[in-house]
Amino acid sequence: MKRYLSITLIFILLLSTAAAMSGCQIKGNDSETEKTNASEKRLSIVTTIFPQYDFARQIVGDRADMTMLLAPGAESHSYEPSPQDIIKIQNSDIFIYNGGENDVWVDNILDSIDHSDIKIIKLLDCVDPLGEVLKEGMEPEEEEAAAEPDASEAGDGIEYDEHVWTSPKNAIIITNVIRDIVCYEDSANADYYQSNAKQYTDQLTELDNEFTAVIGNAKRKTFVFGDRFPLRYFADCYGLDYWAAFPGCSSETEPSAATVAFLVDKVKADHIPVVFKIELSTGNVAKSIAKATGAKVMTFYSCHNLSGEDFENGETYVSLMKRNVESLKEALN
Repeated sequence: MKRYLSITLIFILLLSTAAAMSGCQIKGNDSETEKTNASEKRLSIVTTIFPQYDFARQIVGDRADMTMLLAPGAESHSYEPSPQDIIKIQNSDIFIYNGGENDVWVDNILDSIDHSDIKIIKLLDCVDPLGEVLKEGMEPEEEEAAAEPDASEAGDGIEYDEHVWTSPKNAIIITNVIRDIVCYEDSANADYYQSNAKQYTDQLTELDNEFTAVIGNAKRKTFVFGDRFPLRYFADCYGLDYWAAFPGCSSETEPSAATVAFLVDKVKADHIPVVFKIELSTGNVAKSIAKATGAKVMTFYSCHNLSGEDFENGETYVSLMKRNVESLKEALN
């Protein structure tokens, strides 16, 4: 299971760090020296991971200060905020995060700070969320496999799949939500933001059309992942079926022999030509399946994060997803 943070420890570190940072101004101070003329103030937007960062930066261009807490190349499921990260959140005008099990640390921090002056966007609240699914053949979490069913807990809550951005249709909805908040917070630049958002959602619509065309003309509608599967929203959007080693938010990295054998059998039986891994993954499971079946290993970009090289080269959600368009032409035919 994912690691959960001790909020008490985080805030002890936060307070000591804040005290040491004499140049740091904490939001809510009424000192005249910290008041800024509204016409000169730049928005500060903080996001947890790459998709929200990219959606927001496409809207604001160079007219706001953008911060992504997760470093390029880092694994999002093991991220833990530093005291400096918490200060960045508290000093932001707009804070954007996913929600879901992987973001429990965010909810705990927001419960513990004064965020009345921060506009908060939670992606799971922007779209219709889907529950996490443990599909046939997937490796369960060790705790789940060992747990005895408890009738008293039946129906209590749903663990939602938080990878909502993987559907371009959802990306359009989320972009428009961010646009509306940004325009409200910085009305002086609203026309600029509206224009940028329109251009960007047009790109997302074109991307959606490309996926629809490729998948609609494909001879198969099933793809296989020797990896986590953080693409349920994508699969549902385009009517795709899938087989995978792990659910999207699994902390497991080594599947059982039974899981590998199940996927090998599926690839052989359906003559699947491609086994996918996700970006920043070792691809070891996919390679094992490919070795046993003769399939080709390819990368499918979930866009949860990108490599440092891709970040420096200016890659975007759209450019990474267009790589997936090309990969699906091979994988589904």
